[in-house]
Amino acid sequence: MRAYERLIQYTKYPTASDENSPSCPSTPAQLVFAQALVEEMKTLGVVDVRVDEHGYVYGTIPENIKDWQGAVIGFIAHMDVVDVVPYENIQPRVVKNYQGEDIVLKKEQGILLSPSVFPELKRYQGCDLLVTDGTTLLGADDKAGIADILTMAEYFQKNPEVPHGRIQIAFTPDEEIGRGADLFDVKGFGADYAYTIDGGAFGEVEYETFNAASAKITITGKSIHPGSAKNQMVNAARIAIELDRLLPEAERPEHTENREGFFHLNEIEGAEEKAIMKYILRDHDAAKLEEKKRVLAGAVDFLNVKYGEGTVEADIQDNYRNMIEQIKPHWHLIEIACEEVKALGGTPVSVPVRGGTDGCRLSFMGLPCPNLGTGGHNGHGRLEYACVQEMDQTVELLIRIAGRYAKMPAREK
Repeated sequence: MRAYERLIQYTKYPTASDENSPSCPSTPAQLVFAQALVEEMKTLGVVDVRVDEHGYVYGTIPENIKDWQGAVIGFIAHMDVVDVVPYENIQPRVVKNYQGEDIVLKKEQGILLSPSVFPELKRYQGCDLLVTDGTTLLGADDKAGIADILTMAEYFQKNPEVPHGRIQIAFTPDEEIGRGADLFDVKGFGADYAYTIDGGAFGEVEYETFNAASAKITITGKSIHPGSAKNQMVNAARIAIELDRLLPEAERPEHTENREGFFHLNEIEGAEEKAIMKYILRDHDAAKLEEKKRVLAGAVDFLNVKYGEGTVEADIQDNYRNMIEQIKPHWHLIEIACEEVKALGGTPVSVPVRGGTDGCRLSFMGLPCPNLGTGGHNGHGRLEYACVQEMDQTVELLIRIAGRYAKMPAREK
């Protein structure tokens, strides 16, 4: 079975995660999918397959080299999808031999996948594209990664003469809500090194992420009838607006790119007596993130001087750090991936990730873990698609990486 065929099967599982749920996995559908993956893995020669009580799936492809003592390599993908766009009743179809034209996804609603909006589509002339009807996401983020990994497993099952070392596989829940690595069993996983398969185009080799912090701002006001409010009312909602205006206008997500960090107000609610604001702060440079934290804290201090001590309270927390500091000591992870991308006719692309990955957290948990592309594109949207041939190339890439690590010495820990 080819990887895209697996992805089509996986679209039947509506596995959106839910940040408002305290459980793990955050939605029952993820556990259903996890159990289905366990059964599939057993048919592909994967051993020690299990799903734990939190929905994490683990398995091993045993080494087939006599007296092998090399490095154990791992491949990881996540099972959940976002819930910000429709994710149920996905209608996937393959556009064969794409020639650069507009793809009509749903004629009745005029929904198009067009190179005039997504110029990168022109790169895929002559390829086959897996699309939806434009009313839901596809789920290639990250079910394409799962499909690529298990198609690799099938290859090794059908080609036992191809030498490889021990390969560990894991699929995580709740990555899209930032919890994918929370309960990952690094020790039990047993890999020396790993890759998350959770990027976009084939050839992406990502090893740099944001440094991240979050802030919860609580504003306490004083409600007075507006008819007699002069010199009495303290309007928490308006103070919230004032706080946001104190932050640098140019350092917002809608004005930044590449290595530029930002302040992002991603949630606000309030009235006269109380307002709650939630920010995320991001920067690839750790020192610049610290400066952003100081700017936000300074704005809070200013407002407390203006309106009275305790009016505004800030809880600022660090979330994760740039994974590059954990990858640099194991730079072979990047060199090998780039070399094998080139061997398959691709061009390695390494740009700073404007976000985080499971691999970022896992790298700081003791498992160096950069990220590779899957062949999926336009994640988190209704115009998501996957390139069939790029998914095939990713499978080949994983096979070749596994072969390289069979010859690498085990990691000294």
